[in-house]
Amino acid sequence: MTKYKLKIASRRSKLAMVQTLWVKEQLEKNISDLEVSIEAMATQGDKILDVALAKIGDKGLFTKELEAQMLIGHADIAVHSLKDLPTNLPEGLTLGCITKREDPSDALVVNKKNKIYKLENLPSGSIVGTSSLRRLAQLRYKFPHLDFKDIRGNVITRIEKLDSGEFDCIILAAAGLKRLGFESRIHQIIPNEISLHAVGQGALGIECKSDDKTVLKIISVLEDKVSSQRCLAERSFLRELEGGCQVPIGVNSRIQNDEISLLGMVASIDGKRLIKDESVGSVKYPEEVGKKLAEKLKHQGADKILSEIFEQFREK
Repeated sequence: MTKYKLKIASRRSKLAMVQTLWVKEQLEKNISDLEVSIEAMATQGDKILDVALAKIGDKGLFTKELEAQMLIGHADIAVHSLKDLPTNLPEGLTLGCITKREDPSDALVVNKKNKIYKLENLPSGSIVGTSSLRRLAQLRYKFPHLDFKDIRGNVITRIEKLDSGEFDCIILAAAGLKRLGFESRIHQIIPNEISLHAVGQGALGIECKSDDKTVLKIISVLEDKVSSQRCLAERSFLRELEGGCQVPIGVNSRIQNDEISLLGMVASIDGKRLIKDESVGSVKYPEEVGKKLAEKLKHQGADKILSEIFEQFREK
């Protein structure tokens, strides 16, 4: 029997390849007559490592090159860390499925020589590395006595920079650390009271052509209903605020019985203003829950904070 051939477009970073290989294995395990290959490439976000992410702009920073491969017919699907996938996709493409989510929390990783294990215990002037404006804004709000320094590169590169003494600690996604086998380097899972995580963090998003029913059916075996409901609510919240993955917008979602609760925040980059609220609704309509929360925060001044941030970006 001739096997159906499916080609995956992926970033070629170590984490991206670990995630993509997992998708390949799951698809081949669940569909016997499927042969999966991988086309790995570098994206703009992978190539520009000497400029802060927020200064580059984030519309498709880690996704455009992969999407182009699908649109010209050189790939059938693209595997993304869902937090990197813009909420508005190019015409002809769709978010085909969302996989079971790993821990979406942020994590504290400390220098090996450092005996301090919690953010709350860091002495004044400690150097904290992060490339995320979302983390930066929330940590400045909670810990104005700390010093923050931008850090770029993949997870392994960042840990090497940390251990070389450039930083006292760095903040990374717990999911990435666990997938790469660095779980032992996690010294603290940062609680929601300190830092809400990024939209979609911890989940993988599988993108494909909107009209390719065969591919949509194939990748449906990877769909996790609970993770999907939570992430759709989060992405709706972000879309309604017209934010991107490099804007200080954080979330946390949970499902209990037939209800989804979505906690969200918007903060100024200097950490002096932070607005937080919650929305609850039916799991049947997760995107409505996200929209409702966005409107709540807008009424409290979130749109003013975000417009000021966008203006700062334009000036730079």
